[in-house]
Amino acid sequence: MLVNATNMLLKARDGHYAVGQFNINNLEWTKSILLTAQELNSPVILGVSEGAGKYMTGFKTVAAMVKAMDESLGITVPVALHLDHGTYEGAKACVAAGFTSIMFDGSHYDIDENVAKTTELVALAHDHGLSIEAEVGSIGGEEDGVVGMGEIADPAQCAKIAGLGIDFLAAGIGNIHGKYPANWKGLDFDALDKIHASTNNIPLVLHGGTGIPEDMIKKAISLGVSKINVNTECQLSFADATRKYIEAGKDLQGKGFDPRKLLAPGAEAIKATVREKIELFGSANKA
Repeated sequence: MLVNATNMLLKARDGHYAVGQFNINNLEWTKSILLTAQELNSPVILGVSEGAGKYMTGFKTVAAMVKAMDESLGITVPVALHLDHGTYEGAKACVAAGFTSIMFDGSHYDIDENVAKTTELVALAHDHGLSIEAEVGSIGGEEDGVVGMGEIADPAQCAKIAGLGIDFLAAGIGNIHGKYPANWKGLDFDALDKIHASTNNIPLVLHGGTGIPEDMIKKAISLGVSKINVNTECQLSFADATRKYIEAGKDLQGKGFDPRKLLAPGAEAIKATVREKIELFGSANKA
């Protein structure tokens, strides 16, 4: 059931759990995530980066695939199709393409330009019934060629962006895209506490959910995080399962080279990863 993400995140905030955003890269990713969310009776957010959208031949193709798959699989849990780290132009394109939610990442602009662009996109998104996420501070690491240094968000700037009518807010608190380095200092919970206090209890978003220890995840949820993004961990699971299948020579047995067989172990690995995260985030049976 395709919906925007507003209500599911308000329920998560009030129920002290988080909804997982799992990024999709192709049909197998999408199918695995939807089936697992349905199995666990959990709301879910399908994230699409601009690079992944381009890889899948465009946002219209992605929206059409997700809509058709949602109907064909008989998915009844709430599903949001969400642009991840969108540009100003990308956010507008996803509104037109039929997404149900967008993120505008204006964190690399000065605060005044971030405010101006976010204000415009809030009006556009809400006019079309979409939810919208904004960002203050940057997420460390690299995603789709965008490199962030991991700056801690300023609570005053968070309050300013949160006051524009956005539905949920991503704020940098030391989190990183991709694998966390061995010398990572961990999440800055003092910063998260101040951001939560300054933003009128708006649902907060934790990007870079791969590799964060369980105790940190649970503490972040207790301090207002209602959405946690996972991408790298699904990619690593998929790659590991596919590698083992090929190294075992199973692609050379019978018709093991058939893509439906070749990709099946990776798809099952994604399901296992998504199941683990949904249970950790506490969203199972919350649809």
